Amino acid sequence: MSQDSIAVASSVDGNSSSEGRGLWSSRWVFFLAATGSAVGLGNIWKFPYITGENGGGAFVLVYLACILVIGIPLLMAEVMIGRRGRANPEGAFALLAKVAGASRHWRWLGTVAVLTGFLILSFYAVVAGWALDYAPAALSGGFAGLDGESSGALFGALLADPWKLAGYGSLVLALTLGIVGLGVREGLERSLRFLMPGLFVLLLILVGYAATTGHFMQAVHFLFDADFSKLGGQGVLVALGHAFFTLSLASGAMMVYGSYLPAGTSIARTSLLVALADTLVALLAGLAIFPLVFANGLEPGAGPGLIFVTLPIAFGQMPLGQLVGGLFFIMLAIAALTSAISLSEPTIAWLSEKFGISRFKAVLLSGVALWLLSLGTVFSFNAWSEITLFGKTFFDSLDYLTTNLMMPLGGLGTVLFTGWALSRKTVQEALGIEQPQLFGLWWQLLRWLTPLGILIVFLHTLGLF
Repeated sequence: MSQDSIAVASSVDGNSSSEGRGLWSSRWVFFLAATGSAVGLGNIWKFPYITGENGGGAFVLVYLACILVIGIPLLMAEVMIGRRGRANPEGAFALLAKVAGASRHWRWLGTVAVLTGFLILSFYAVVAGWALDYAPAALSGGFAGLDGESSGALFGALLADPWKLAGYGSLVLALTLGIVGLGVREGLERSLRFLMPGLFVLLLILVGYAATTGHFMQAVHFLFDADFSKLGGQGVLVALGHAFFTLSLASGAMMVYGSYLPAGTSIARTSLLVALADTLVALLAGLAIFPLVFANGLEPGAGPGLIFVTLPIAFGQMPLGQLVGGLFFIMLAIAALTSAISLSEPTIAWLSEKFGISRFKAVLLSGVALWLLSLGTVFSFNAWSEITLFGKTFFDSLDYLTTNLMMPLGGLGTVLFTGWALSRKTVQEALGIEQPQLFGLWWQLLRWLTPLGILIVFLHTLGLF
């Protein structure tokens, strides 16, 4: 082995490259961080309404199967690449490819992952700002007496106000980058120790309240009774897609969080726990939301407007609606913030390590760029709503580019790199799975079923079937 290869191998084992980067203090903190990354608007906003649109329990079962086939194998691969490389996503791919004797062009997968997270955060911050606007409105009784038309008008007025959208989006970015700028231990770890338990407590309080509505069991049956006659092929594809997107994969977040994971921590066990926690939050969100929907005679398959149009009607009509509605949107804002933190970290790590600048400068540079880019999303809902490219606004174009193209292709590239460019022995040692049969099952999933599932997601998001 050459001196260069020896140096690279040393870095991959987590010695030289991890100096000065910081590590999570424990496996528990990594679990909180990774769960915070995975738990976001998708769990509390999207999962309930796509479950409602696709018939309930049968959709949930198919979704859980898709998590096992796609989500967990890819999550383990991303965390493994991060910890083995001890660098930002681009650096981790480059190091592992060099040691494996693979093409240096694999590093571009890491670059794409960093760019994906950056672009998503630019519009995610604006959408997260909606929850910051709705929380004080709910607490002050602003939802009292709403019906479908007035609730829709309220949401429309928010989207039509660029100053309000820009203000709340800027606040989300300021909070996110302020936390990330403090570093791994003082910023990310300290904030997540508070935010994630707080989110779970708020969610359990809301589920407890939902249990008093008299419609809790109706929600339980809706979520867990599997009637496959209500689930069509389109619903299966939606479950497959959500299983891919829900765990914050292919955005660089899990790789960079994995790079801070202490040696000796079981990647397989921790990844499984993260996937379980993410799914649990999604199901608890359903148990918190659907009893309120049923109690107020609303439609569970209300689509994307379920959270910001349908639920405010329920909060305006039910006992303690001000308090419950306020807590709900505070919880939604916390979930959005924990995901925003994870989306920003790959860019900060990449800037710091690639260009040798301080973390403060990296935060400042990325913050300015993110804020300027976020204005495109802000104006997409009002001043620039008539300006389109191929029929899509600036916001829709960014959403389409990241969700339909960059994330599926990045995820597919990651599983191909792990399953085909790296050796089986290297991957097994990095994961720490000692049972040959268990590793063999994961290995076959990663090499065959997971890429097939991601390919189906990719083709479906493109509208090819």
